[in-house]
Amino acid sequence: MQNKYLKTLTNGIFSENPVFRLVLGMCPSLAVTTAVDNAFWMGVMVIFVLTFSNMFISMLRNLIPDKIRIPSFIVIIATLVTVVDLVMAAYMPAMHTTLGIFIPLIVVNCIILARAESFAYKNGVLASTLDGFGMGVGYMLAVLILAAIRELLGNGSFFGINLLGAGFPAAKVMVQAPGAFITLGVILGIIKLMSDRKKAE
Repeated sequence: MQNKYLKTLTNGIFSENPVFRLVLGMCPSLAVTTAVDNAFWMGVMVIFVLTFSNMFISMLRNLIPDKIRIPSFIVIIATLVTVVDLVMAAYMPAMHTTLGIFIPLIVVNCIILARAESFAYKNGVLASTLDGFGMGVGYMLAVLILAAIRELLGNGSFFGINLLGAGFPAAKVMVQAPGAFITLGVILGIIKLMSDRKKAE
């Protein structure tokens, strides 16, 4: 039983990572990864919304009629996103402004809706909560990796701290839209290569 819950928790971090394996939620993933700080806070919000939306949907699954399950999911998710949005606006107004439209867009993030539909609506509360948390952590790790590479190569910094000195020839394309696709493509290529080698062995 413990192994089952551990597998559920780690599933979203490794084998079904929402960004690197399932390739879901690409719009915010690419848009907010110009800096590690932005990616970190987006990751925190996604973890919160995924964990609690999975938990509440699992708790209410026997009360939600099948015909209106998607609208019901959206109401639950939108409520949680509104809480996150208001808290961020009150206590971190600068970050709230930086992330902008991508905070309310969490409502329609396909990662969250997919987990609600494919897992939380069909499984118990504990398993669903662990699944949501694991998927959220997997998402956060993915955007942090993307952001770390892009910020380091694009600005020579990490979390806003200059690491490579003023003379570093920053590749500004890395903190622009093409840099996001280049970074993601290289990472996905490396993961595919490693996966193919593992299968061959």
